[in-house]
Parts: sequence; structure tokens; C-alpha cells
Amino acid sequence: MATAPRPRTSTREPEELGRRLAAWLDGRLPGAKVVNTSVPGSNGMSSETLLFDIEHPDAPVRACALRLAADPAAYTVFPTYDMPRQHRVMSLVAEHTDLPVPRVLWLEEDPAPLGAPFFVMARAEGRVPPDVMPYTYEGNWLHSATDAERAELQEATLSLLARLHDQFPAKEAEFLLPAGEGSPLRRHVDAQRAYYEWVVSGLARSPLLERSFDRLEELWPADEGEPVLNWGDARIGNVIYDGFRPAAVLDWEMAAYAPREVDLGWTVYLHRFFQDLTVGFGQPGLPDFLRREDLERRYAELTGHTPRDMEFHTLYAALRHGIVMLRIAYRQAYFGEVEVPADPDGLILHHASLAGMVQGTYW
Repeated sequence: MATAPRPRTSTREPEELGRRLAAWLDGRLPGAKVVNTSVPGSNGMSSETLLFDIEHPDAPVRACALRLAADPAAYTVFPTYDMPRQHRVMSLVAEHTDLPVPRVLWLEEDPAPLGAPFFVMARAEGRVPPDVMPYTYEGNWLHSATDAERAELQEATLSLLARLHDQFPAKEAEFLLPAGEGSPLRRHVDAQRAYYEWVVSGLARSPLLERSFDRLEELWPADEGEPVLNWGDARIGNVIYDGFRPAAVLDWEMAAYAPREVDLGWTVYLHRFFQDLTVGFGQPGLPDFLRREDLERRYAELTGHTPRDMEFHTLYAALRHGIVMLRIAYRQAYFGEVEVPADPDGLILHHASLAGMVQGTYW
């Protein structure tokens, strides 16, 4: 399910991280012990996660998760990792909404203790729909669930998005607005253009991604809609579930101040990404789960806001995901895991569906 054997996700040693974390924690809670350290199998290629327990009578919680900015020497997926920003977003979401956001504890902005800034939060227990192999493949708990159970999960997860957009005071999210000129949507897209330019600096450019940017301009909404706080990486793989109900909403590093449809388009497309891959490998996947028409209809019922210009927003989601895929592929090439082909568009796993969106034939 990748362009090569699964890309490496870290150049760090968990044992060494655990030792350095214990030394840091002793300065916060003298005499505290760090035990049961582990790295989750789904650890990503952007920020990294370390799980551990604290043994101390005054510990605010026992079970913790640490979110650590990517190693700047490891060909990072994104150009910057703003841990104070993530910490602030999670604190504000907990303050202003009823979403189950993990309690954030300590923020460390000094890179010296662990090699990069990090924050510590309470750890939630439960299960997460897998990315590798994706939950659309046979052999995992979500695929094995009943239709009614998946419907329950879909409803509860879409409710998270609706409640976030409705409950969070939009003005409190204005600090997320990128520098530049124009509307929040224009600045969001301009920031993605800048990210693309960073990805291809000194490397082969992607004709498909550049056509996608051109097509966005042709589809640009006449009415962009009011901006709200966007979760950013709004997908079920970033939720811990207790049964089929959300227990914790994770991964806020892509949080943004943008129209509602930016989040909804990401939710729709990231499922289609996995579904299309699964069908391409000869399995039916989950064709009745997280369907675009169902999500749009139900979101309108929950919020009173009818999603609009979704061809633009699903294309934008696929384009954004394509830039990330290209960076990951170039990262693999950097570590000698793949060779860059003559046509760099072949490095984008969903290049066929993205091309179909550009041509107006996908949906």
C-alpha cells in the first residue's frame, strides 16, 4: 500500500527518549519516575508520539502521551512544527466545546531536553481505525463491525466536526490565519502553494499538482462562507474510539481558520483515498461507509449549513494530500528507499483520482 516498503517514521531511539524524558520530568515533579515507555505502531512521519506512565503521588495523571516535533535532521514532512500552537488549540477546544480532547499538561518549547519542542497530555484508552493496512481492508475491527456499528461511528464522528464548527467561537481561531493578503480561504490555499514550492525546491516539479492548483482557481467559490476553527486533519484515523463512540480527538497540527467545507472535504476525501486504494487491490472495501452524499446531507441536518462547492473542496483535499504524498516519496528517496521516476506524478499514490477530479470525471 505504499511506493516502497513502509517508509521509516523516525530516526530517534525510544529508549534514549525515555531516559531524557525522565531527566526532564524530574525537574517538574522531583522524584517522579517514567515507566512503561512505548512508541505506538501507528506513529506518524510528522510529529512523533511517545506513551508513558508517571509514578509520583502528585502526578496530575498517570497515563500520558508526549507529542514531539519531528527531528529537524530527518527530512521532515512539514517545514515547521509549532508545538505551542497545537497546545494552544487543544486547550481552547477543551475550554469552548464539549469535544473529548485529551487534557494537555506540560509544554516544553526548549529543544534541548528531547531535541525538539514537545508537549505532554493525558492518554486516552481505546482503539483507532488503522492506516496500514487501512481500515477499508479486511482483517481489522472496523471492517469486521456490523453496518449498524459503522453507522454509529460515522454519526458520532461527523457530530464531532459539526459541534466543533458550531460551538467554537470563530474569533478565538483568528490567530491561526496565515500571513498574507486576502480571505481566510485564499490565505489557506496560498500557504499550500508555498508548501508545494518548499517540497519541490531543487527537485522535480509535479505537473499534476500544478494543474490541480490551476483547476482550483477555475472552481473558486463565489461565496466562500464564514471561516470557523478547522480541526485540519479531520478523519477517523485521528480519533480514539471507546466501542464506536469517540473517546479522544487527536492530531491538531493542521488546525486552521477556514470555511467549514475545508474540514468536510478532507473528511470525505481521506476516506475515498483508502477506499480507492482498497478497490484497486481487488477488495470491495467499505463502499457504503462515509459516503460523500451522506456526510453532506447529515452535516446540513446537524448544523443548518448546507455544504457547497464540494467539487472545489474535495479537489483541494486531494491536492493537499498529494503534496504530502510527494514529500513523503522524496523523503523515501532521500533515505534510499525508492528511486524517483522520470514522471514524479507517479510518486503520488492517488494520481489517477486526482487527475479525474481535475478533469471533472471523478465524482
